[in-house]
Amino acid sequence: MIPNWLIQRAYLTPNKIALSFKNETWTFAQFKEQAVTRAQKLRANGFRQGDRIALLGPSTAEMVFIIHACMLADLEIVMLNSRLTNEELKYQLDDSDASALLVSDELNKRIKGTNVRILPFSSINKSEVVPFDIQDSWQADRTITIMYTSGTTGFPKGVRQTAGNHVSSALSSVLNLGLDENDVWLCTMPLFHISGFSILVRSVLYGMEVRLYEKFDASLVADEIQKGTVTRMSVVSHTLDKVMQELEKRDAIAHTTFKTMLAGGGPVPIDYLKRATELQIPILQTYGMTETSSQTATLSAADALRKMGSAGKPLFFNHIKINGIQNSGDKGEVYIRGPHVTPGYIGRFSDKTPLVDGWLPTGDIGYLDEEGYLYIVDRRSDLIISGGENIYPAEIENVLFAHPGIRDAGVCGQEHPDWGSVPIAFVVASDGVTEEELAAHCEGRLARYKMPKKFRFVDELPRNASNKLLRRELKLWVDSE
Repeated sequence: MIPNWLIQRAYLTPNKIALSFKNETWTFAQFKEQAVTRAQKLRANGFRQGDRIALLGPSTAEMVFIIHACMLADLEIVMLNSRLTNEELKYQLDDSDASALLVSDELNKRIKGTNVRILPFSSINKSEVVPFDIQDSWQADRTITIMYTSGTTGFPKGVRQTAGNHVSSALSSVLNLGLDENDVWLCTMPLFHISGFSILVRSVLYGMEVRLYEKFDASLVADEIQKGTVTRMSVVSHTLDKVMQELEKRDAIAHTTFKTMLAGGGPVPIDYLKRATELQIPILQTYGMTETSSQTATLSAADALRKMGSAGKPLFFNHIKINGIQNSGDKGEVYIRGPHVTPGYIGRFSDKTPLVDGWLPTGDIGYLDEEGYLYIVDRRSDLIISGGENIYPAEIENVLFAHPGIRDAGVCGQEHPDWGSVPIAFVVASDGVTEEELAAHCEGRLARYKMPKKFRFVDELPRNASNKLLRRELKLWVDSE
């Protein structure tokens, strides 16, 4: 059994600051009061233990209270990405079989054409209070969250994340990073991502304040780091670069109290690591995924320059192997094992087991050096990582194939100085089809960050004897431009 996170934390350290957002702060006792009240109002709306609901909203204090209210009410939470189009959201609502959608008032107007019950945050807050007995502990295998991750089929998979998964991830992290009673984690990551949600979990487990931003703001972040008002932060390479640019413009460095810049979403460029050293920003590169409830391996700051490009060693409870290799340095698919690994999927992929002989195949190609440090060579070979967001080519190709003038389509990534990589589409099209027409077709069907930045018209696409698209050849075409 696992203690109910918020109830236990509010009991242990009721007067410690839990959350700050804009100009407001809440202690853990006040935080608990906000969440309990909303949980009781959810009961008034007919929700019962084990119900599955979807949640859509910005990264605000209200969103945090609703998230914890859902956990207190024993609901499974499908975390929806606010950057998705209406069609993409509808797919996830249908696939998850959510009984209702809890949505912020400002995002409510985006939801159209669904039969799912919609409950705006304002309606929840106007509801009556129905007291009920809140569980003081949870089963470790209780599903807390479900997050959708794109798959090689082009259809996103709903990944189950249990209480045990989240706890094991948070404990592994703190055993690596350490903990100080004055720690404040700056959260600019969206809460619908595991990178953002995991910060909320660490907060209640560690008794640590979260400084929450609704949106990333490089200037404000640089202020916090320069003044020492926060001690830790999670970033992707793109946001790290923006923060460093701000500090460099000011000829400033990080305050001595700033201890950790946890960098995920793909390898950090070596140039960034060198700049961070000059700015006295301790970079800890990390490797994880939705299926592992955040971190699996993390490189320590002490090894950042000695092991440039490495994602570090597996955290305490975790194991990593390179499948089918004989020697250190040999490349192969990265396999992961540990209590942080998802037990499975929901919806159309509910019958698919994520494990092979107890190990999670990641699809990533990497190697372990002679000291056991992990290096990722190719991030799920076909995967495009743009500003920390994962984009699978098949998802874009499926949309392109829905256009009547497209006979064949293939998508790959092209390096981009700001975003890391952006999608490029190669199409075999009927006469008269234009780039503008294809862009218009994709709008509304794809999130903005998934939109191809270029459409290249070709006579045919490279395929092998079994007619499988050779995306590595597309990458060569892009590189030859």
